[in-house]
Amino acid sequence: MADKIKLGLAVLLLIAGIAGYYALAEQAMVIRVVAVLVGLMLAIATTWYTEPGKQFFAFSQDSWGEARKVVWPTRKETLQTTGVVFLLVIVMAIFLWFVDAGLLWAVKLLMGRGD
Repeated sequence: MADKIKLGLAVLLLIAGIAGYYALAEQAMVIRVVAVLVGLMLAIATTWYTEPGKQFFAFSQDSWGEARKVVWPTRKETLQTTGVVFLLVIVMAIFLWFVDAGLLWAVKLLMGRGD
């Protein structure tokens, strides 16, 4: 129950930050953005002390660690793969154009409007 109250408070803090942005319409843009950032930071800090918040932050850390283990392709591999994709798209476009033209010809022939 306490976690739900804390999460509700975090949502209210975020809403308050956004409301502060509009309430300070006469102020400089920097002050308005700071109001949103303060609301966001307070909401994150409040969420940090809830059980779902702790689970989320642990999951985020695990995800970040897994992303570091990924072997990312080199520039050459990326360009080659992109080239193959573009080539396949062009080949499929030509194939579908031929199929469409053939079906158009067949329908015209069946309707008696063919040459």
